[in-house]
Amino acid sequence: MPDLDAVLDFLAHGLAPLPWWGSVVVTLALTHVTIAAVTIYLHRCQAHRALDLHPAVSHFFRFWLWLTTGMVTKEWAAIHRKHHAKVETADDPHSPMTRGLSAVLWSGAELYRAESKNTGTIEKYGHGTPDDWIERNVYTRHSWQGVGLMLAVDLALFGVIGAAIWAVQMMWIPFFAAGVVNGIGHYWGYRNYASNDTSTNIVPIGILIGGEELHNNHHAYGTSAKFSARWYEFDLGWQYIRLLAALRLAQIRRVAPRLRLERSKAVPDLATLQAVITHRFHVATAYARTLKTACRSELASISERARGIELPSPRRLKGWLMSDPDALPVGDRARLADLARQSKTIAKMVSMREELAHLWSRSTESREQLLHRLQDWCRRAETSGIAPLEQFSLQLKRYA
Repeated sequence: MPDLDAVLDFLAHGLAPLPWWGSVVVTLALTHVTIAAVTIYLHRCQAHRALDLHPAVSHFFRFWLWLTTGMVTKEWAAIHRKHHAKVETADDPHSPMTRGLSAVLWSGAELYRAESKNTGTIEKYGHGTPDDWIERNVYTRHSWQGVGLMLAVDLALFGVIGAAIWAVQMMWIPFFAAGVVNGIGHYWGYRNYASNDTSTNIVPIGILIGGEELHNNHHAYGTSAKFSARWYEFDLGWQYIRLLAALRLAQIRRVAPRLRLERSKAVPDLATLQAVITHRFHVATAYARTLKTACRSELASISERARGIELPSPRRLKGWLMSDPDALPVGDRARLADLARQSKTIAKMVSMREELAHLWSRSTESREQLLHRLQDWCRRAETSGIAPLEQFSLQLKRYA
């Protein structure tokens, strides 16, 4: 007959008793493997095909996610692809712009589960994901049995504290990935690129969510395996991918194109045109940043001439110039039009920004026609009398 004290000791401490700090370390380690599986396997590999993983690595991630999240690869990839296809619209499964920040931040997992029941979404966007015997008969059919097995393992290894470790494991992805990235990552932060959505980069916490906080960079170049773009941005998921590639366990398929400058170039050519189209989000951002001083000066001038008129902040005006005109909300578009009527300089900056947008949206024109438009745009910018606009044109011509 088993000794009662031994049984109670096992139930309390498990096979591998831990001090309090050991429980914290183990919890962080286990959740870190989960976030690595989400960002490397589900997000960059499956949803966007930015890299290929060795079958052994791929299956490890599938098994680990079954244990720690119960998420089905096809469902996750489909919902995320729909998010990109329908971003910020009523059909976006988890946009804080349409559903509210609080709903996405605190109930992101519920939004995910609701969309996973939409068979139309899964069939339309879930193509190319694993469909082998174990996926159909274990991971999909018994998706929540995995987390039950994880609970049993945590209890057996760590005793009663294992229940707390398991609870944190279960909350980690719903809060950080479904809530923080999908919520705050479309609401607050900084933007490197003027993508046609509200995506932002959050203050770097990549060690917790594997680089997923660089959400604006990702939306600008969705099929890139690397999310970081600036020297101060740290993408831990990308470091893991490089390590896997060095071990021949991963093959990187795509990364964001790098912008090159030819400082001797005096006239835009076809290479310039291609660079402008490829790096259109960078171009839009650089345009607004270059003109921010002129924006501030014009707003101050309008304020002196027309006292009492409600003016946007320089930062708000810069944001309007970063965005494609058609993507602006109706109210902001009307306010920008009113502002342009108050200032010829702002009117010129707005119209030149619209013409830039037409360069990468006129798909019916030949490359030669688009190049002629770009060359004419540069000539008019350099004779506009607006110094920052002239400076931007000189920089734009060097794109290659």
